[in-house]
Amino acid sequence: MNLKKSFLWTLFLLLFIAIFPIMASVAAPPKQGELAIITAPADNDVVRGVVSIIGSAVHPAFDRYELAYAVEPVTSNDQWVGIGEVGREQVVNGELAQWDTTLVPDGSYSLRLRVVRNDGNYSETEVKHVVVANAVPTETPTPSASATPTTTPTPLPPTPTIVIELPTPDATATPRVLTVTETLPTPNPTTEGLPIPKVKLDASPLKSACLLGAGGMLVIFLFFGFLSAIRLVVLGFAKRTGRRRRNKRR
Repeated sequence: MNLKKSFLWTLFLLLFIAIFPIMASVAAPPKQGELAIITAPADNDVVRGVVSIIGSAVHPAFDRYELAYAVEPVTSNDQWVGIGEVGREQVVNGELAQWDTTLVPDGSYSLRLRVVRNDGNYSETEVKHVVVANAVPTETPTPSASATPTTTPTPLPPTPTIVIELPTPDATATPRVLTVTETLPTPNPTTEGLPIPKVKLDASPLKSACLLGAGGMLVIFLFFGFLSAIRLVVLGFAKRTGRRRRNKRR
């Protein structure tokens, strides 16, 4: 009997050791790895005024991050000019710095994020063709959909009248008059199309949900495997006990 209990406890301990790392990895948040990215502004964006630069600067051996801009085309490393102060704290999907574009001429620029490690090496990323347009006047706001547009009709020219007199054989008879009326087509008003908004989708919640679901299914699978193993052990023990009792009776 003591041998059976020892066997069951050993089996339970082995299963717990196998399941614990999986449960810990599912419950614990993911560790931060290497990440150097600028999410806003993006390529080909038009900016003006003070622009908030959004992104992530993360590394296990993080020392600092640096932001810079350069007038395009960028042909040498000397063209890069720093933006703000050097970042000493890691940033995950947050504001890296603020860029005052009123201090630079209008034109096309490149932005660079460099994440420097403790050993002096670095990772970097660039955003290209960011257009600074401070001289462009503010766009007129689009009227709301509920407002009824007023269209001023264009005055049409008077309808021309053509008079044709037909001769008659009798000089005393009154001449017949044929009137032809020509109507010009009415011009169709033109309308401008509304801009189509850009929609960005974030797949991070879906990815996290899939990982949690896969981890949960694995834990359930291992749990039912553990129950099946215990059932086999109990059935084997019951069979051997029954055989011993029958042997004793004989």
